Amino acid sequence: MLKNSIQVVWFKRDLRITDHRPIFEASLNSIATLPIYIVETDYWKQPFSSKRHWSFIYDSLKELRKDLKIIGQTLIVRVGSVRKIFEDLSLQYNIKYIFSHEETGNKWTYDRDKEIEKWCFENNIFLKVFPSNGIIRRLKSRSDWSKIRNSRMKENLIPTPTNIVPLLKIEEGKIPSKEDTIFQNNYTGTVQKGGRSEALKIIETFLAHRGKNYTYNISKPGISEQTCTRLSPHLTWGTVSSKEILKLIKLKKESLLEHEKKVWNKNLTSVISRLSWRCHFIQKLETQPSIEFNCMHKFYEGLRENNLDINYYNAWKKGLTGYPFIDACMRSLNHRGWITFRMRAMLVSFASYDLWLDWRKTGHHLAQTFTDYEPGIHYSQLQMQSGVTGINTLRIYNPVKQSTDHDPKGKFIKKWVPELANVPDIWIHEPSKMDLNTQKKINCLIGKHYPNPIVDHSFAIKQAKSKMSLIINKDGYRQGSKMVLSKLGSKRIKKYKKKKDNQLNLI
Repeated sequence: MLKNSIQVVWFKRDLRITDHRPIFEASLNSIATLPIYIVETDYWKQPFSSKRHWSFIYDSLKELRKDLKIIGQTLIVRVGSVRKIFEDLSLQYNIKYIFSHEETGNKWTYDRDKEIEKWCFENNIFLKVFPSNGIIRRLKSRSDWSKIRNSRMKENLIPTPTNIVPLLKIEEGKIPSKEDTIFQNNYTGTVQKGGRSEALKIIETFLAHRGKNYTYNISKPGISEQTCTRLSPHLTWGTVSSKEILKLIKLKKESLLEHEKKVWNKNLTSVISRLSWRCHFIQKLETQPSIEFNCMHKFYEGLRENNLDINYYNAWKKGLTGYPFIDACMRSLNHRGWITFRMRAMLVSFASYDLWLDWRKTGHHLAQTFTDYEPGIHYSQLQMQSGVTGINTLRIYNPVKQSTDHDPKGKFIKKWVPELANVPDIWIHEPSKMDLNTQKKINCLIGKHYPNPIVDHSFAIKQAKSKMSLIINKDGYRQGSKMVLSKLGSKRIKKYKKKKDNQLNLI
């Protein structure tokens, strides 16, 4: 029997139909279109995945399904391995084309994509994979990246299709619930709402009023939840594209009245630069996928991985280190799935230097916790904040200084560490220094109701610096650093060298 010809649009981290090349290209053809999202059961067993991610994706898929239905064909959802599902479809239909976006993700998704590429070649199926945002596949020279990326960002948005040829008589498939047992690594707390309409709503409120104090509050936990764009999970899972956001910011800048420019220009320019840095770090993983597992500078291999103190690790991830600001930030992150960049960097720095924990171990907990887990940013930043890149200065954060700088009266601490709610402001940053009478008076005994610091910061950092120094002074270290810089660095970095948060804020 002659099989009907179809084309497949495979959705991954691109859950939208606006500025979406694969669905647009499919709309130009006159054969039936099968838009599909595959819930890959093996992916959801990986140590970087979590139910929190799925909760956001679930919201986004529900809306994507509605948007696709409007243009003629609802989203098809299947559960299993991509290859098996494509093989089953090929038994029913003559698959002429598969359209998708490039995905810069974990090695697991990279290997899956290579497998599908091979399968399509063997089965004479035309696989067309389009660039995603400002990431350049097969980039010949890092020096060319900025020019190519910026050129892409200036292009017009890809039109939203008005119709696609539907595929009749196919079961659409149920989107697994947020509580489905497919999804591991449960969480306690909340998840930012997903979906394209939510993304458009929050960028609208940011450009209307929330962004006025963006740069001023960017490092302050608590208040930054309101004044940051909060678009990072939407960029991660693709309900909007970077190009869309840039064009909306440009329109905002063009519409500013003279008296508004002083308030807005600095904040909008800061968002633009961070969107660029976002692509910059994802490009590192695209260029060198091994940084998911291996230190950028090979001399740092073996530095921490054999020295895991499981008690330290558990105290860190639960927010029970005895450092109130560290604990408040971790508990807030565990509950909400988001915290501003400086606090993320501080949590990694504290784990890596004070507790001497390996970035590969701490990275899994953070990946599961972040709603906006973006592999390219994640592994680059883990390595940078742990000091194993060979091209960045050591970023060691003093948890008490960070506390006094960004939460001077301890409001954030008291919200997330309620054991310390009655601690006088003078002691809130270092409650272990309270005298016993004060502890008894406020019913907060350090060591009983709240832990003593699990390490002495000054001593731990002195030891850490000594260990790092031994690596830096080894023969051949500088040559290794030059190789890393040549492959993964950027000439643009020099422009940002003196900024405190020069690398990236997860916007």
